Order: sequence, then structure tokens, then C-alpha cells
Amino acid sequence: MSSEAATGAMSGLRVIDLTRVLGGPYCTQILADHGADVIKVEPPAGDEVREWGPPFHEEDAAYFVGINRNKRSIGLDLASEGGRAVLLKMLETADVLIENFKPGTLEKWGIGNEVLRAKFPRLVHCRICGFGADGPRGGNPGYDAIIQAMTGMIAATGSPESGPMRIGVPLVDITTGLYAAIGILMALSERQRSGLGQFLETTLYETGLAIMHPHTANYFMHGKPPSLTGNEHPNLVPYAIFPTKTDNIFIGVGNDGTFRKLCKEIGKPELGTDPRFARNKDRIANREALRAELAAVFSQHEAEPLCNRLLAAGLPAGPVQKIDQALTNPHTIARGDIIEKDWYKGVASPIRLDRSKPSLRRLPPKFSQHSAEVLGEFGYSKTEIDAMVEKGVVCGPERKR
Repeated sequence: MSSEAATGAMSGLRVIDLTRVLGGPYCTQILADHGADVIKVEPPAGDEVREWGPPFHEEDAAYFVGINRNKRSIGLDLASEGGRAVLLKMLETADVLIENFKPGTLEKWGIGNEVLRAKFPRLVHCRICGFGADGPRGGNPGYDAIIQAMTGMIAATGSPESGPMRIGVPLVDITTGLYAAIGILMALSERQRSGLGQFLETTLYETGLAIMHPHTANYFMHGKPPSLTGNEHPNLVPYAIFPTKTDNIFIGVGNDGTFRKLCKEIGKPELGTDPRFARNKDRIANREALRAELAAVFSQHEAEPLCNRLLAAGLPAGPVQKIDQALTNPHTIARGDIIEKDWYKGVASPIRLDRSKPSLRRLPPKFSQHSAEVLGEFGYSKTEIDAMVEKGVVCGPERKR
């Protein structure tokens, strides 16, 4: 990912981003990294994740910094008539509007989807919300951990000793952002044929259900909810953490041929033909016996050299690394996965296009940093901008606490 300005795949696309917290900003950073002009419209108090620290850079938490690069920020009071007038002016040249208000909020302000469709027929309007507008929980707020709990994710995570556990990254929020980005690209593709935009919605709840594979597929097949297996896989063995002389490693075997190859590589070819372990269903039935056999072998090796040898042989193995080890790993460095500009450091876009490369063009914005610049582009004079700031319609650099 280049640290210089580049013509990305989404160059020429204008996105008006009303979202806050994680799912929406994660979505729009994907588009921004690839050249979209993302204008982040923040409420007078700012995006609340600016406060989600420490650590902080000046007044902005790392949580905010990590998902808001390549965007411009304007503070705008959409609860005011003047703020909504500015928003509608910006939407005249926008391709995408993305928001994560509670369903019904835009309608309450008189700028719901029907109004937007009539005014801006080519606009793609994406909403991210907790549960959608209808159904028994329609309109309820959604939070990552709560959705993990409600969609079976927490009940399927952990070991018999630990009990159910929350997944350690906000997987639902992030994946909802990914689905939103995919949905936006689908709507833009369809617009090339029809000439029309459309409304699309991604919810945390439906995302949580959608990513519960293979547990949902297993349940539909045999009617049994998953049991707690810790790091083990319900459908594959061996697929787990094993200790070595130095660190833990993870071994993941997807088929019988790979298992036989693993046994040969670690000097135990007889395990590959042992009737207890020859087929995956046999290994599942004799999970603990196989674990003991493999643990005895792995305990004689150091993690890094062993994993390097197994990977070189085409076998799925990796050391269990902490985040500092992963970010400084030679492969991470060689692939250019860390990007830097001035004080900023982050993880590059994992989408590597050959010609239209992603780039780091702008640092994460300070609150309302680009208000004058953005409003000037939409035809507002300095006098008009100053008057809107004076009325509180447009925000200055200070957030309302």
C-alpha cells in the first residue's frame, strides 16, 4: 500500500459517511483506502470512539485512529434544519450515503429513504443497524458482544473449563462493515445497468448469524448445538494448539492425505495408517489419543523451526504469536503490511490490486478539520460558513462534551 497519492479503484466515488463507532467507519475506510472521497460527517460531540482510550494521539484514541484514515471530517448538527440543508447539498454530488442511525431517525428529520430516492435517484443509501427496522427486535440498538451472545457465537466459543467466552476481536462489527462495503459495490455495479441507486441494509444480527459457519450447517444437518471444544475444531482433527519446547503452535489438518503427510514429516508415519486415525471420522472418535501422540512429538521441537519446516512442506502449521510478534514478523515487513506517514502507523489494506493500488493520502482527521474546505467545494462562501459556525449548524474544532 503506497504512502503516496495514487489513483485507486474507487477514485471518483464520493461517499457521505454519517456513521460512528466501528462497522460503518471500517466500511468507509476500505473505500477511502482505494481512492473514494469519503466525507465523514460527525455530530457536535464527535464520533464517540475518539474517547475510547487510552492510548491517545493528542485527543483521539487509537480506536478512532485505526479506522478513519483517508477521510475528511466536518462537524454538522443534523438535528437542526440548517444542518440537514447542508447534508442535502452534499448529497447532490454524492454516489453513496452510509449511516448507522437507529431506524426511523432520518424519517423523523424529514430526510428518510423515500425523500432521498425522489431527490437523488442515483444515490446508493446504505444503513448499518443492530436488528433492522422490522421484526420483534426491529429498531433495537445492536452491540458487537450482545450480538455475539444472541447469535450463538459466545455459546460456541471457549472450553469446558472456561465456559462460554466472547471472541477477543469485535468480529460482528468488523464483518458487518465488510458486508456493507460488498453491498455498496453490488449496488454501484447494478446502477451501471439500471441508472438507479437503491437502499441497502446490513444488520449486526444477520451478520452474526451469517458467519456462524460451520455451526449453523451442522445444526441444520443433525439438530445439535455445538459443544465447547476450546481451540479444537468440531469437524476436523487434528485442529488445535500444541505446546513445544519454546512456544505453542497451531496445527490444522483438513483431509486424510494431509494428515498422512504430517505424520511422515514429523517422523511418525505409522500414525497415518493407524486404524484409529486413518480417516477424519476415526480421528474425531479418538481425538484425545491422537492429541497425546502428537503432543509427545511436538514437545521435542522448538516452535519456529518446526513451523518453518512444516510450512515449507505445504503443511498447515503456525506459531501462536502475540500482536507485537505478528506486526514485526519478517513476512509482515517484506509484504509492506505496515504503513506510516508522519506520526501515523497502521495496517495496510489487504486488497492488493495490480494497477489501481490503495494508498495512504490523508491522516485520520481531527474533529471538523475540513469543514471550511468541504463546504467551500459545495459553493458556500466564507461568510456563509462563518455564520453557520456561529449558529452551531457547522462545528468548529472543539467538540461539545
